[in-house]
Order: sequence, then structure tokens, then C-alpha cells
Amino acid sequence: MISGLGRIAAFAALVLVLAVLLHAVIDAGLRHIDTSSFGVWNRIYDGTIDADVVVSGSSRALTHYDPRIIANYTGLRAYNIGLNGSQTDMQVARLATYLRHNKAPLLLIHNLDAFSFQTTHGGVYDPGQYMPYLREPAIYDALLRSDPDAWRSKFVPLYGYAVQDLRFTWISGVASALGWKPAEDHFQGFKPRFASWTEDFARLKASNPNGVTFAIEPDGVTAMEALLRLCSAHGVKVILVYSPEYEEMQRLTLNRREIFGAFEKLGRDFGAAVWDYSNSPISAHKQYFYNSQHLNAEGAELFSRDIASRIVSDSFTGLLAEAAGRDRIGREMERIRTQ
Repeated sequence: MISGLGRIAAFAALVLVLAVLLHAVIDAGLRHIDTSSFGVWNRIYDGTIDADVVVSGSSRALTHYDPRIIANYTGLRAYNIGLNGSQTDMQVARLATYLRHNKAPLLLIHNLDAFSFQTTHGGVYDPGQYMPYLREPAIYDALLRSDPDAWRSKFVPLYGYAVQDLRFTWISGVASALGWKPAEDHFQGFKPRFASWTEDFARLKASNPNGVTFAIEPDGVTAMEALLRLCSAHGVKVILVYSPEYEEMQRLTLNRREIFGAFEKLGRDFGAAVWDYSNSPISAHKQYFYNSQHLNAEGAELFSRDIASRIVSDSFTGLLAEAAGRDRIGREMERIRTQ
């Protein structure tokens, strides 16, 4: 009996060791990817971005703001850390992780959504993307708040990849360990969508003939305040931007005035500019959208040029001088280090 129990224990120990090793291989493989969405995550984690202008927010941030255009207009280094399928609490976690590893930007452009005052409930979208970064305090704490069982992904080998990762992200980790990487579809963090108008809005409108309401949750307000306090603590100037939204969707949102009143209050309380592009000419044309909330690549180019030219205004010319000064200091420090 003792011999049998010993063999069982030895087998269980072997399985555990193999699980730990495989988990480490997957994590390392994902951390090694330098393209697409994991490429952005890894640049944040490795602290290799150090942009002067950072764009944050949800998928609307990810697909609306082209940092290449912003950089070309302003002369400032720009990067987009927009997070697809995210609520404000996870956007704050991503920004906090960025600030932990990278130099604080001079300017944060944070894109607003009608659901900006909502937080994550019952688990995040695409949990596999967070697995290699569970040792990041902001990421892990935000995941744990949204799902009390998130600790299992951190402490139980392969649990997150086997149970929560329904998109089989672990395959990409193993493939990366063998030398594969995904095609590049993010450009300084920006992901253009080369798509035409779909029928998503027609279906939404048909299922909500009396309009839609987006809740203003106390936790969501707290999350937005946390984002602005985080920026204040790092000396980052903030512009809260409601990027173009298809005009019919605006009319469908019943509590839009209340939501924008809350945006304006945040701006006053924290000294942040609030730029509302609801009345942009872009918002009237389906050709610039692929659904009611998201601009396609053509619309994103027009919008990025608009906001970049607005940044280069009297209100923000000081940023250019500060960036130039910071570059001179950086070059001098590098010269001293190499002497």
C-alpha cells in the first residue's frame, strides 16, 4: 500500500512539475511576441515606449487615434494603449501598468464612451491576454475585483489558460516559443479597421426601438476619478475626448445628457479638458464607420488629423517646448552615462 501511494504521489508530483513548466513556456512565449496586441502589452511591460502623448480607453481609443498622425502634426512621440473590450477599471489598470514601467507622458488623451461609468462584472473580455502579466499589481487587483476566482489563474498552474482562456491564447504562447509570431496589425498601438458599414446598428435599433440607457455606476465614477488622480500624481495633462459616434446612435441614447453632464463635472473637478466630437461632420456619414460606435480606417485618419491639429493650438504649445526640453535632458544624461 505504501509503495502504491508513493507511486501515486510521484506521478502527481511529475504532473505538477510538467504543468508548471508548460505554464512557464506559454507565459515566456507570449512575453516574447513583439507584434500585434501582445507586442503592445510587451512594450508596455518592458518600458520601451516612453511616449510624450499616450492615448488610452477602450476599442474606440484603439481604432480611432493614429499616433503616427499625431506625432507628425505635433512633433511629439505618441503611442496608443487602447484596450479592446475593456471597461474603465481595466483601462485604469493598463494605464497604471504603463506608468509603472515607462516615463510619464506629457499628455494623456483618454477616449470616453457612453459606458465610461461602468466597470467589469463577472470576468473580463479575453482573459488570456492578461495571463503573462498577473504579477503586475494593477492588473491582478483589477481582475480580482471583477472576478473573485481570478486568484486561481495566478496560483494554479495552467488554470487560466485551460479554464478561462476560451480563445486558446496558450497556442500562440507555445507557437511563439517555437519561433512563430502573429502578423503586425498594430501601428504604435493603433489598430486600423479596414471595414465598411455593417448591419450591427440596424439590429441594435430593432431590438431597442424605445432607445437605450447606459448606467452611471458609483464604481464607474470612482474608476474615472482614479484615472484622473493617477494622471495628476504623475503630472500628466489630460484631455477627455468623446470621439465621433454615428449620429443616429446619439439620438438612440436616452440618458446622453446625464452622461455628458458627468463628463463635464469630472473635467471641472480635475482640471481636465473635455472635447466632444459628437457634432463632428464625421458623425453624419456611415462611410467613416463600420458600426455606430467605431470609425473605420478612413474615418480614423480624418479624426486623427482633426485632433492632432487641435493639440497644436495655443493651449498646448507648451507641451512641445517641454518635450523638446525633456529630450535635451535625456540626450545629456545619455552622453554623461557613456563618457
